[in-house]
Amino acid sequence: MTTAATTWRATAGAIRTTTAESDLELVRLAKKGDSGAFSLLVARHQHMVYNVSFRFMRESALAEDMAQEAFLKAFRVLKGFRGDSSFSTWMYRVTASVCLTELSKRKRRNEVPFLPAHENRTDSKAHDTFDMPDLIRQCVGELPERYATIITLYYLDEACYDEIARVMGVPMGTLKTWMHRARKKLRKIVEKELNGHGPF
Repeated sequence: MTTAATTWRATAGAIRTTTAESDLELVRLAKKGDSGAFSLLVARHQHMVYNVSFRFMRESALAEDMAQEAFLKAFRVLKGFRGDSSFSTWMYRVTASVCLTELSKRKRRNEVPFLPAHENRTDSKAHDTFDMPDLIRQCVGELPERYATIITLYYLDEACYDEIARVMGVPMGTLKTWMHRARKKLRKIVEKELNGHGPF
């Protein structure tokens, strides 16, 4: 854990969160350079951001680092937040994007082990013993960002279609089309990784 990350957690944790000011008002102030307003947003949403990060990274230290990076990115691109959705929904998207980018980098560097080492993988039912949520998590980094977010929300966060559509900011019809395409792409990735050991 870096010193910066430790400092961020300590600072955010020390700030008292209140409902006196709405997220939108805090965003408005933060856009004007009020660092205290942004710190309140961090304190108010840090638990959610950490939980989302942990869903992707599955390791507390990495989740903390990704949560920190998500807030740093949010601060950099805050001017792009127009208020079309809630700040928490927007923050979810930022966090998911940061985590997926990191997972993709680790996948390319072979730092994300796909499956436990097995000497014999000839059994066509071998993949039945694998942890399917972990399997999905480790394959999802190869999907386009919007598909990866949908799959993560549905299979790992167990969100319903209505919730996913709200988070993604898309109509239900668009979501269903994206989900269909995301499943097809994910199935191909999983089958490739399993060396053709049956359908996903």
